Amino acid sequence: MVRKSVSAISKTVAAVIAVIIVVAIVAAIAAYMVTIPPSAPPTTPTTPTRTGVYIKNPEVDELIEKGIMTIDPAEREKIYYTLQKIYYEDVPSVVLVQPLGRHWERTWVQGWYYNPAFPGTYFYALSKSSDAKNPDTMIVATIGEPETLDPAWAYDTASGEIIFNMYDTLIFYDREHVDKFIPVIAEVVPSVENGLVRDNGLTIIFPIREGIKTHYGGEITPEDVEYSFERLMVMDRDGGPSWMLLEPLLGVESTRDEEGNIVVTAEQIDRAVEVEGRNVIFHLAKPYPLTVFFQILSQTWSSIIDKECAITHGAWPGTWENWTEYNNPAEPELQEADCGSGPFMLEAWEHGKQVSLVRFDNYFRGPAQLKRAVVKSVDEWSTRKLMFLRGDADIVYVPRQYIEELEGIEGIRCVKNLPTIQNDAIFFTMKIDPTSPYIGSGKLDGEGIPPDFFSDIDVRLGFAYAIDYDRLVNEVFLGEAKHVPGPGVEGLPFFNPDQPVYTLDLNKAKEHFQRAWGGQVWEKGFKIVILYNVGNEERKAVSEMLKENLESLNPKFKVEVRAVEWPIYLKAMVRGQLPVFIIGWLADYPDMHNFAFPYMHSRGTFAEWQGYVTPAQE
Repeated sequence: MVRKSVSAISKTVAAVIAVIIVVAIVAAIAAYMVTIPPSAPPTTPTTPTRTGVYIKNPEVDELIEKGIMTIDPAEREKIYYTLQKIYYEDVPSVVLVQPLGRHWERTWVQGWYYNPAFPGTYFYALSKSSDAKNPDTMIVATIGEPETLDPAWAYDTASGEIIFNMYDTLIFYDREHVDKFIPVIAEVVPSVENGLVRDNGLTIIFPIREGIKTHYGGEITPEDVEYSFERLMVMDRDGGPSWMLLEPLLGVESTRDEEGNIVVTAEQIDRAVEVEGRNVIFHLAKPYPLTVFFQILSQTWSSIIDKECAITHGAWPGTWENWTEYNNPAEPELQEADCGSGPFMLEAWEHGKQVSLVRFDNYFRGPAQLKRAVVKSVDEWSTRKLMFLRGDADIVYVPRQYIEELEGIEGIRCVKNLPTIQNDAIFFTMKIDPTSPYIGSGKLDGEGIPPDFFSDIDVRLGFAYAIDYDRLVNEVFLGEAKHVPGPGVEGLPFFNPDQPVYTLDLNKAKEHFQRAWGGQVWEKGFKIVILYNVGNEERKAVSEMLKENLESLNPKFKVEVRAVEWPIYLKAMVRGQLPVFIIGWLADYPDMHNFAFPYMHSRGTFAEWQGYVTPAQE
């Protein structure tokens, strides 16, 4: 997913959280070993080839698929070490940093805890002390705004923060733990011991609670649960989260092939999730790690939807005669609908300004302590700071370059050094939309770039060596980040700490640009637009650093840095219109597969947007 004076107690909390997460990751890997059969070890990497509009390495998809299906830790390590080596050599993207997190709140905020898998603030756990300003309302001031409120579409943290307060899932994370779960809409968490995980993990049964009211006025039924997951698979929009359920349930990463043809049947989707009485039964197509499956079920894309509400708003009607018409829609069907049963209801979405939520008094776990929660979009730091100091905002996004302005101020609490399962990277689009407004003339004539500009590895290497990673860590992230090799992050099993990383080297950058496109890049130059989302100072800094270093190499290199609103940035990225894009990835679950797949698999979120095509059949 895309993520948008410390006391001794705060340091202790951060340290305890770090221990919990490390232990949880180890436990998660142990869970893999129970359910995953062995597979063949990786073979020697094949040299990637240029195709003109993308690059391909025919071994990548096969290796990634083997990685999630291999039980032997030594063999898994070989696979993921090989993938990390290919990532370094192919340069489809470059990991910039693995940041450490901070959380800023007023001291009157009570109940906050940290789970690195959360997309944002979970308001149900929070309250405010009696001395707080607006004690019944929690106000978050951040940058950007959600793309959508449709759980089956949303794959960014701005959207996720709203959705996981409006909807509930079958199970949910047990507070700080990433490998322990509590039942929510389900009555119990399935296990082998309670008889609800059967057939070597291929059959998983969830008994559904009775009496859960929805915001639409109905009650959650097993049929609603079945509908929610089947709709997620039916919808399967480009660049969306559906792949995480399609992989274990249907054994595929997409419902479509490379040409957009449907490759699954209604019967397959219908059989994958079935209702028997009060039970919802998942039939997995292949063995899959149970902990990872539960982590997938605990996130926003697995939100349980009121079926009647969704159909009223134009969503898939739950029938199979014309289900393909609802596959890969151009827009979210539940864009601003509220079909949830969670602790908060949608009050209003004032675009560009705020999303306000109101307490759902009929929530089955009891009403929240807060009456309202408001997430405000405030891109200007000076405005957010003033709101924070006045007590008009309770939780605030603070760019790192401004932290000294707030540290030590009475009434403000900062929790530092929060461990993360995320990284920030720069991606090169090898198959840019020819209609993109960010490639100038669309030709290699000094006034633009051709759509396949980045399919030449020397262009990608030129950019990779033009970034000052040390400066980024020390000046932009103030030392609260690590320069790590990609695509995974430090702390994950099978992460190779000895994998080389790219460093600033303008001489090497020059050499690669002189070779790029047979010398034409150096001779003719190029003109390119690099976007960043308004308010994201880290991405702005990387963009300006590239502009400075690239233009210093050759006066014919022209880089325009431009700020746009988050929804504009996101849509242009998904449509393949951005020549390069800088984005953060928050792992959906703490395993190397969840980095290798989106970054490298031809059906992966980023790789698909870039045109990094890797299947052997190509």
